[in-house]
Amino acid sequence: MFYLAQVNIGVNIASLIGLLQIIFGLFYLVFAIVKLMRIGIGLNNLAITVYIIQLVIMPIFLLLSGMILVLQGWRLDPILQFQQMILFFLVTLLSLKDILINTVDRNR
Repeated sequence: MFYLAQVNIGVNIASLIGLLQIIFGLFYLVFAIVKLMRIGIGLNNLAITVYIIQLVIMPIFLLLSGMILVLQGWRLDPILQFQQMILFFLVTLLSLKDILINTVDRNR
């Protein structure tokens, strides 16, 4: 009856990064669907397959990682929190690069 009483959510850098990952995962899902609808006509089958795999895998990983950090982030050592922060910045950088390159390349 009181199963959720065991969940302890704290406010620290890991929980904040987890919330950012959840928000960014949902944003990336919406953006990737819109991007695929725009450029899907001019791509071959292999490129469309890679985009669809990226569309499915990336938000799932971001949402799963974000939920783990929100629910269990208070347990992480500071060095693991730093590692998660660096990994989040890397994923964000590569995603923004993908978004900007495809947007600028499409506008030319």
